[in-house]
Amino acid sequence: MLKRSVSSEGSSIINDLELMTDTLEEILRSSGDLSDQGYIDLKKKAEKILHDVTSRTNKLSKDYYSRIKKTAYCVDDYLREKPWHGVSIGAVVGLLAGLLLTHR
Repeated sequence: MLKRSVSSEGSSIINDLELMTDTLEEILRSSGDLSDQGYIDLKKKAEKILHDVTSRTNKLSKDYYSRIKKTAYCVDDYLREKPWHGVSIGAVVGLLAGLLLTHR
């Protein structure tokens, strides 16, 4: 369920970025006349989209950071309660890394 919400948010941001890119390309193709109302409207639209995408990206990065931090605390608590599990996992990871490096 979590993956669906993250991927839907990610695809929404991708769609917003594509819309922003299209809008900015349209601005660049326009006359660039500062007295042209169409140019002014496009510029405002691009600024609004940029602001929206930036705020959503910041929110997502904060969400991911808090999830990673929470996971790190859970792992830390688990390893403090069961240190031999951590030693075993470290030994297995080291063994696998050694095997992969020697078969290179």
